[in-house]
Amino acid sequence: MHEPILDGEPLVDVVRGDVVESVHRVAACACDDRGTILLAAGTIDEPVFLRSTAKPFIAAAVIAAGARERFGLTAEEIAVMAASHAGERFHVASVRSILQKIGLPESALQCGVHPPYDDDAARALREAGEEPTAVHNNCSGKHAGILALSSIMGADPSGYLRPDHPAQRAILAFCARVTGDDPLRWPVAVDGCGIPVFATSLRRAATGFARWASLRGLSDRDAAALAAVRDAMVAHPEYVAGTKEFDTALMRVGRGAIACKAGAEGVHGVAAIERGLGYASKVVDGASRGRAPVTVAALRALGVLSDAQERELAGFARPVVYNRAGRAVGEIRARPLAVATAGST
Repeated sequence: MHEPILDGEPLVDVVRGDVVESVHRVAACACDDRGTILLAAGTIDEPVFLRSTAKPFIAAAVIAAGARERFGLTAEEIAVMAASHAGERFHVASVRSILQKIGLPESALQCGVHPPYDDDAARALREAGEEPTAVHNNCSGKHAGILALSSIMGADPSGYLRPDHPAQRAILAFCARVTGDDPLRWPVAVDGCGIPVFATSLRRAATGFARWASLRGLSDRDAAALAAVRDAMVAHPEYVAGTKEFDTALMRVGRGAIACKAGAEGVHGVAAIERGLGYASKVVDGASRGRAPVTVAALRALGVLSDAQERELAGFARPVVYNRAGRAVGEIRARPLAVATAGST
């Protein structure tokens, strides 16, 4: 029996002084929408749980079912459905608006509770003497979207976390169509927020993100739904992550040409819209600190980012390592990546 082994190349160095203190191995793949490989590092055909990197496809499954028209969803609300948001005030307001439009209380959310990721938002909540609730969970927008899908399908909203729930079956089927994978063969587990999470290869994930970029190789309905989510995220990137987060900065720097989504355990996906290519990566040890540096390096190697854009992202491309006193003592940096001179399948 084949035992999957995920491995990567040593692509991210954590430097203290002049010494490489730690190294993160990364598996990564870039493809066009036909699956032609443009960049590959590590094992790209082993299953990887996409985690929140799959959220744009989940949101698109909700839109494909007619949720935008049925509930009058705004672009900001569509963006927050694809978000791992930081719990800032505008994130929470958008999630609550979705719940109000679909006629369900906040108690319908089964994503669990954690404080806002944004320090200022968490502090404001404490100073107001309030406790975080499920709407502050970074996945609350996604859960609100799945509840909207359940409503459209006439399915019991209380069971929306079950893998056999009609909404979850529709979501997995949509993700399978985008990535070109077989959902019956997928490893499926439970995500951090409780919904089913699937694993597919980085090659198929990159192909899916390329299709999200080009909108080719899809049915008209799927393409229109993906376009709606993509356009909402690009127009309102701060709703997808937070005002201080990497995905927000990358989409702003892309100026309409990049849509992206991070996931837990060091996963990332990028749709280079004008180039029609997709990129997916996984920091093998799950360290999120390696994600932004290697993504910027890969997009630079692929010609998606210019020198000027890379400089705009310097704080994410080469994050500074500080000591407890706030003194800069090192940095995190990616090694150069090689791009294929001729694509392969």
